[in-house]
Amino acid sequence: MIEVIKYNAKYKLYWDAFVADSKNGTFMLQRGYMEYHADRFTDHSLLFYKKGKVIALLPANEVGQEVQSHGGLSYGGFVTDKRMKAALMLEVVQATKLYFQELNFERITYKAIPHIYHQLPAEEDLYALFRHGATLCRRDLNSVIDVGAGLGYSKTRRWEVKKAKRGNVQLQVSNDYESFMQLEQEVLQQKHNKVPVHTASEVRLLASLFPENIKLYTAAEAGELLAGVLMYETDTVAHCQYMAASVRGKELAGIDLLVDWLLTEVYSHKPHFSFGISTEQQGHYLNEGLVWNKESYGARTVVHDFYELRLTD
Repeated sequence: MIEVIKYNAKYKLYWDAFVADSKNGTFMLQRGYMEYHADRFTDHSLLFYKKGKVIALLPANEVGQEVQSHGGLSYGGFVTDKRMKAALMLEVVQATKLYFQELNFERITYKAIPHIYHQLPAEEDLYALFRHGATLCRRDLNSVIDVGAGLGYSKTRRWEVKKAKRGNVQLQVSNDYESFMQLEQEVLQQKHNKVPVHTASEVRLLASLFPENIKLYTAAEAGELLAGVLMYETDTVAHCQYMAASVRGKELAGIDLLVDWLLTEVYSHKPHFSFGISTEQQGHYLNEGLVWNKESYGARTVVHDFYELRLTD
């Protein structure tokens, strides 16, 4: 039998230790990251036990009669370790359904952890969701470079990088999160009439909690910020969480030079370099200009799937 326990603070050490030793968890699924915005979400995360040992975790929150895994994270499916096998995951999903049904929830919206973040094969959850009647409700398109494949840049991108190298642009690691997030906000506001998910103070807090995972890289000219990329680093993926360039930065191709540096030097040892998604409207709209820009560096598509599991007949 699977025992299901709702998370509370007394389980923090157990939770974090399991994530650290899992086959598909990342620092974003540690409680320190999940709880920086705890005031925005009603947490309903779960721990699963069998024979007295933790076998899986589910980062989750509740919104009305819906359970989300997890609404405040880019991904947040079941976290498992190397002991998880297909038949056991069928039991875990069944136990999850029964647990939330007894609490009168109507559905679970599930964010799968993309396979590029897995350190071992870990898609037992996708099969179990299928077996339990879950349906695909959203599919985002993420542009990812397989660093070892060496597809290379497009002709236009090669020219931009070459042009940038002729300038006087300095590349560096930075901790000036305020200036960068201000630039990011200006770019998002101008292009999409949106604001960043994170504030500068939140980015600074998270970087202080996870200094090996969250780093800011910038391009500057005579001390003036031209462009920046906020990177989220896991064991298998270097992910661009935020990327922005000023008008002057675009003129000097500062972002091209910066990304080239990240790809060829800083993260050349990583299996994957992720630019993030280029889809909107629950995956039904593809921003073709945005995805072309990412593909011009040699990126190709990895999908990020969302499922809905109904809990009522």
